Amino acid sequence: MRLTVLTENVAGYDLLAEHGLSYYIECNEKKILFDTGHTTVFLENAKKIGIDITKEIDIVVLSHGHWDHGDGLRFMKNQTLLTHPSAFIKRYHKNDTVNIGLELNRLEAEKRYHLITSERPYKITNTVLFLGEIPRVNSFESKTTTFEDEHGNEDFVPDDSALAIVENDRLVIVTGCSHSGICNITDYAMKVTGMKKVKAILGGFHLKGDDLQTKKTIQHLKQLNIECVYPSHCTELPALASFYNEFGIRQIKTGMIFNF
Repeated sequence: MRLTVLTENVAGYDLLAEHGLSYYIECNEKKILFDTGHTTVFLENAKKIGIDITKEIDIVVLSHGHWDHGDGLRFMKNQTLLTHPSAFIKRYHKNDTVNIGLELNRLEAEKRYHLITSERPYKITNTVLFLGEIPRVNSFESKTTTFEDEHGNEDFVPDDSALAIVENDRLVIVTGCSHSGICNITDYAMKVTGMKKVKAILGGFHLKGDDLQTKKTIQHLKQLNIECVYPSHCTELPALASFYNEFGIRQIKTGMIFNF
């Protein structure tokens, strides 16, 4: 398995960066675009690296319906798109009127893409699984939210999902923002794949401070003896510092390549 970082918050090499996330994943001859960031940055960086995204990918996977992960969908078409059915709702920060959901609504997405939606785990290949809706079971994750949906209800981002990839009898988990909780995601990925060993977790962890949630998250992940932990994107500096102290993490930048 090979993962190339196309969009991240931090620029690497001579590439661009933005507040967003997009990964190009190659696994057993299947080529997956995981999230698209906000603008055309993912396409521009891919071109510089030598990847023709529009021709090479087999499927686009959207982790959840927030602008910084899916507004790049406006710049592609005629691909297969896989996501949770709730990804296209309008959503807002509480006490704000700016839509932080996707520019594309569901009808527009259906016109541009071959759209597949699933709340349940969806098998992309024999070794790559879209997890669908993540059960919220841990007591320290996903208990409060700063978002509300188009109906004025609290929005816990039920569409937040991830990829579980089994490579050489070990599990690699790729996340977008982990609004559902990175430990919830990890536990569920292990459950649905039957894997007991996690090789790596990579993506946004949605942790903001060196607080109780971050400490319990680190404790949980250390108990699982995960080899490689790569928090990025929406994981803010105090939390990143805590992960560095415990795991010796690297800062993720555009253009970086991970081989598992």
